[in-house]
Amino acid sequence: MSAENPAASSADDVVVELKDVHAGYLPGVNILNGANLIARQGELIGIIGPNGAGKSTLLKSIFGMVNVRSGDITVNGESIVGLKADKLVKRGVAFVPQTNNVFPSLSIEENLQMGLYQNPKIYVERLEFVTGIFAELGKRLKQRAGSLSGGERQMVAMSRALMMDPSVLLLDEPSAGLSPVRQDDAFIRVSDINKAGVTTIMVEQNARRCLQICDRGYVLDQGKDAYEGTGRDLLNDPKVIGLYLGTLGTDAA
Repeated sequence: MSAENPAASSADDVVVELKDVHAGYLPGVNILNGANLIARQGELIGIIGPNGAGKSTLLKSIFGMVNVRSGDITVNGESIVGLKADKLVKRGVAFVPQTNNVFPSLSIEENLQMGLYQNPKIYVERLEFVTGIFAELGKRLKQRAGSLSGGERQMVAMSRALMMDPSVLLLDEPSAGLSPVRQDDAFIRVSDINKAGVTTIMVEQNARRCLQICDRGYVLDQGKDAYEGTGRDLLNDPKVIGLYLGTLGTDAA
């Protein structure tokens, strides 16, 4: 576990827990088939696996976007199964989808304000927090979000999600569609968010980079957690390398 996250070592500070979750979009068809996951206070959790393994479905199950048919999902010890997005936001759950994650016709500032529609009184305080991580956004608040690059939009989306001071941030493929340089920048920002004290669960196709920065990782396969361990352990696990990372794992630091 990362030395930079001492809070993550406490077994008593569970923020999110999935227990034997079965979930899917269509009646009788499950995408998750007994998924388990624990995220403790201050941890950065990475979720990797082949296409179709259920990675994004797992995040959407936490955020109430997929029917959970059995098992349980808790946030700070309370079940959230069946709750809608607005209720989940009040419970401290924030979700950044892979696409369509900003309001392009609105300014950066207006996008951030949309993140606080439930509690606008804390805008100044939260703006200071997010611009401490994304300093360039603070200088461009009046710019229309639709004029931004993909990487810049991702920063706005993450900033908006952070405005409500969430207990946990769910990120679905934060590096998707970005250039290699922008991908590196996205991973740095995710680390910065986590180091600021936000428990983070990230689904990512760039498995090697994801495991390099996360405290612990889960490998999903066919809707179940096939492997779990620290990011470093998974990077160096011969079975994980052979089945899921290929040559990506062989030069891991």
